[in-house]
Amino acid sequence: MTLVEVEGTHTIQTNYTSLDIHVGQSYSVLVTADQLPQDYFMDVTTRFSTIRLEATALFSYSNSKGEIAGPVDANGGPSNNDIAFSLKQALSIRTNLTASGPRPNPQGSYHYGLINITRIIRLSNSAALVDNKQRYAINSVSFVAADTPPKIADHFKIPGVFLLGSILDSPPGIAMYLDTSVMAADFRDFVEIIFENNENTVQSYHIDGYSFFVVG
Repeated sequence: MTLVEVEGTHTIQTNYTSLDIHVGQSYSVLVTADQLPQDYFMDVTTRFSTIRLEATALFSYSNSKGEIAGPVDANGGPSNNDIAFSLKQALSIRTNLTASGPRPNPQGSYHYGLINITRIIRLSNSAALVDNKQRYAINSVSFVAADTPPKIADHFKIPGVFLLGSILDSPPGIAMYLDTSVMAADFRDFVEIIFENNENTVQSYHIDGYSFFVVG
């Protein structure tokens, strides 16, 4: 598999025989059909989990000469708890700074030092008990899932599901409360996001939808 894109950003093209795809991630790969004409397995399994789930698909050449020999070799990839393999692979992925930008941008997609920041967002996570239940929040808002998914509500203009701006751009310094929090952003804005963690535990974020560049 030749990796060519991650989360809407072009990457240096690198070949992999297996890829760790974490929660919410999306990769684009090119597969070259240059093997002997027959059927092949493509295998997907869970990792870092006590429960092993596995799915297989069949990659079949149109002029295949014979059926695939099975079963799939469950030990063909990295071991279930090989965190070092996963980290090394993630560090091997590099942005392709010479490829065309993922979207039109008169300022230059990769001129980070010259970009005019149009908005600064500070996201501070916190933990507290709400109604005797342990909850976690960003800028004092602990997210509550609506009965209607927000994207469906937005597409079909369904009122009352969520409110844009129901979470502030900086920590308000008030007690935690519950809401279906949604933060609005303008198309093609350049936004600086600062993650603040005053807790004594590690907090992880998944950032998607924009083209992000980590500066520190």
